[in-house]
Amino acid sequence: MALGTVAELHRWPVKSLRGEPVRAARFDHRGMAGDRAHALRDERPTRAGNVLTVRQNPAMLGWGAAYGETADPAEPPQLHAPDGAIWNWQDPELGDALAESLGIPLSLRAADGQQDRGPTVLVTFEASRAELGEELGAEVDLRRFRTNLHVEADLPAFAEELWEPGATLTAGAVELEVTGDHAGPCIRCAVPSWDAAGRERWRDLQTHLIGRHDNKFGVIMRVTAPGEIRLGDPVTTS
Repeated sequence: MALGTVAELHRWPVKSLRGEPVRAARFDHRGMAGDRAHALRDERPTRAGNVLTVRQNPAMLGWGAAYGETADPAEPPQLHAPDGAIWNWQDPELGDALAESLGIPLSLRAADGQQDRGPTVLVTFEASRAELGEELGAEVDLRRFRTNLHVEADLPAFAEELWEPGATLTAGAVELEVTGDHAGPCIRCAVPSWDAAGRERWRDLQTHLIGRHDNKFGVIMRVTAPGEIRLGDPVTTS
């Protein structure tokens, strides 16, 4: 058993747009409530209906999304455009503004559980982030990995690479477990190689993860006991 604390919480209201740090969040069958609860759909003829991601259009990272001052995921998010304009998700002109900005036809979709691996939670560990920076000789921005729950714990760096089904983590009143499809150490796509604003690509980051860590960073878990997690909450793993 390892002991630690919740260091950071991050929510991503719109899939593949920049997200928001939060001080507290509810976790339930959806994962983190409000996380990836909205998405953009590609409407190009050859990809019509597919969810649009940074892998197809890195310019998406020029847009941010947040639930506003109330931080209530039951409400539609606000989007922050690269030019500083603020849009409400329900604004009928938002789709056209996004399509013009990203250069492709698209539509908007609201639905829970649009994470790549289903309604899951991505957990990362500060020891691993810090050690990855040491290996690369450069600071690694946690936002690249689009984590939900970031933990400081008395675990060695990259210990989570070996987590198997049945591994659990308790944070506050919430219990997470490596269980179900696609759970376990997170196999990374190319997205972390882009900086948080989508301006520059750091290809050596993904090359290093592939060569040194079997392309893994963080662990994908599911909620088995719902509740709220707050910054500073105690964490145990087993």
